Amino acid sequence: MQKSFSTFHLLPLLVFLFLFADVAYAQQIPEPIPGSPVTLQNAPQRDTSNKTNTSSWTSERAVITYRSQYSEKRHAPDTGLQFFHRRLFTRSWLRNLGNHGSPVVNMLFTPEYRVGPSLGYHVFDAYRFNPDSLRFYNTTRPYSSFTYQLGSRAEQTADLLHTQNIRPNWNFAIQYRKITSPGYFKVQRTNHDLGSLTSNYQSLNQRYQLFGSFVYNKLQHDENGGIVADSFLSEEAFDDRLTIPVRYQQDDYSTRRSSVTTLQRDFSFQLRHGYTWGRTDTLFNEDSTRYTFKLIPRFSIAHRLKLASHKYQFKDLLPDSLQYIEYFRQGFRQEDSLFTEQRWAYVDNGLTLNGFLGPAERQLLFSAGIGNRFDRFTTDFARGTDREDVISNYITGELKKEALEDNQWSYNANAKFFFTGSAAGNLDLSADINKEISEKIGSVAIGFGQRIQNAPYSYTIYQNQYFKASHSYNKETVTRLFATVNNDPLRLGAGIRNYLLTNYIYINESLQFDQSADAFNITQIWLKKAFTLGIWSLDNEVVYQQKAGAAPINIPAVMGRHQLSLQTYLFGNALKVATGFDVRWHTPYEPAGYAPLFNRFHYQDSYTAVNAPEVAVFFNFKIKNFRAYVMGDQLQQLFTPNVVNAPGYPAQDAMIRFGFNWVMIN
Repeated sequence: MQKSFSTFHLLPLLVFLFLFADVAYAQQIPEPIPGSPVTLQNAPQRDTSNKTNTSSWTSERAVITYRSQYSEKRHAPDTGLQFFHRRLFTRSWLRNLGNHGSPVVNMLFTPEYRVGPSLGYHVFDAYRFNPDSLRFYNTTRPYSSFTYQLGSRAEQTADLLHTQNIRPNWNFAIQYRKITSPGYFKVQRTNHDLGSLTSNYQSLNQRYQLFGSFVYNKLQHDENGGIVADSFLSEEAFDDRLTIPVRYQQDDYSTRRSSVTTLQRDFSFQLRHGYTWGRTDTLFNEDSTRYTFKLIPRFSIAHRLKLASHKYQFKDLLPDSLQYIEYFRQGFRQEDSLFTEQRWAYVDNGLTLNGFLGPAERQLLFSAGIGNRFDRFTTDFARGTDREDVISNYITGELKKEALEDNQWSYNANAKFFFTGSAAGNLDLSADINKEISEKIGSVAIGFGQRIQNAPYSYTIYQNQYFKASHSYNKETVTRLFATVNNDPLRLGAGIRNYLLTNYIYINESLQFDQSADAFNITQIWLKKAFTLGIWSLDNEVVYQQKAGAAPINIPAVMGRHQLSLQTYLFGNALKVATGFDVRWHTPYEPAGYAPLFNRFHYQDSYTAVNAPEVAVFFNFKIKNFRAYVMGDQLQQLFTPNVVNAPGYPAQDAMIRFGFNWVMIN
């Protein structure tokens, strides 16, 4: 088969250039970056042979901060202890299918983002690295963080991060994450490998700035189709959950691996860089031994390049016709298998012109830009391949002012509009404003958003070697209004959000792709409040959701999460501990079902989950840069049947979990 050359063959070369293009800059005098933790340096230490940041900063205390590529605000890594034991990937209102690393659904309704061309598989988004939300670090010392978590039945998570400044104005960070779990029930193994590489650079005169990243995610899941019936959970004969029959059980296949598997794999390379013009100042201290170089920007031009490839694969090596009766009528012979694979590759180029008004501490940014992208969608169904190429053009605009100091106004407005290609007419418009009113009231934020979006490619076509289905849809619209209040002295937060959706695209109870022509509303109200009395703390979070109209979605009306904990120091402040218990609960509702063939959650109204509150007991402790926890999770299962997260998918049994985080600073 003839193969054509594409932009993706250039990816290894681009990565090489990205890593080594700035070597020439690194040989220059290491002057500091304004706004970074180390803004001054001894003038006599101007040694051009210095290649690391450690030798000239040995007398400085270690300061580690990070920012996103779209914000000037800097943040410190989380070192908190109170919530350290909570699962990173199912915090708040996320729920998995009862095994660590399995598909995740959000019980707090949030529409999918589909403004541009997209593939449409999102059940593993909670685990993967997203290039648009990566952290770009600045460090005065090499910084490494190792996190490891171990649970019953060999559930494991390992996360390694290392970052350091090659020069005071050039940093890199590399992170690797491993998630694996055989699960409590039959053939539900997960095995994920995820990694990211980032680098950010600013020239010595602060006019040129670069953010670059590379991301790789590989997520593998053995599908068991769910248990046959919930009644097995209450029978003593099935106390060992591995004996409960599952829907995809194959007696003549492996007892440890499923014959049905799904795979998602993606990689992406992103480069964002720009050049700035403006007024420069050099500020010296009183004895002229230290100085700060400062650029007040007035105009800049920026370029963004994205290269990405995504793949979804479904395989059933021993298909049973009864398992697929909902989708298509097809008999299978003993040697038959079922296979489908969908791929998405794209190149996105964007150019923006930016202007700045006001002093450096209160600058207003306004920008306008244009972009072009090429998308290629492919469906491979073992006996052939379908391909669709799309060329799109879009315009962007932004107005932004960040609150870099206390009591400042912060506002932001963004717009993106596609005017050619299959996504022509798609729009993403949002705006918000934030201000700290007073200590009594706290900060108040209000905003709105409007999206007009297409169905993703995987909703428009599905095909394997036996069956093909094609669909077309009207554009989906999502309107969002919100308001929030946060008061740190009172440890209080509250908010309200309303969604108005029209032409909502989903999978219905018959497991068919569908679209709801009727408009409907989703209203969400939440309240957070913490009470403290000495060393005791009671932390509460409650959410109320209400849908109006014929909404084909599944949401609990009320959800809650509460923690009663004791926090104190022991052994002369050498050891900090936090111990107590967590409780989370929700009112009865019809949870979304899970369709392994499509690797998605779907609407259903025939099964109601009535779960007991979930209870966990924890003991967290911290010694210097070392944090650890030991906890008992899902303890309510000692007295009641397992919580059911989706029809056929119970949560784990009562289990012991252990984890630690060790930070090393050279």
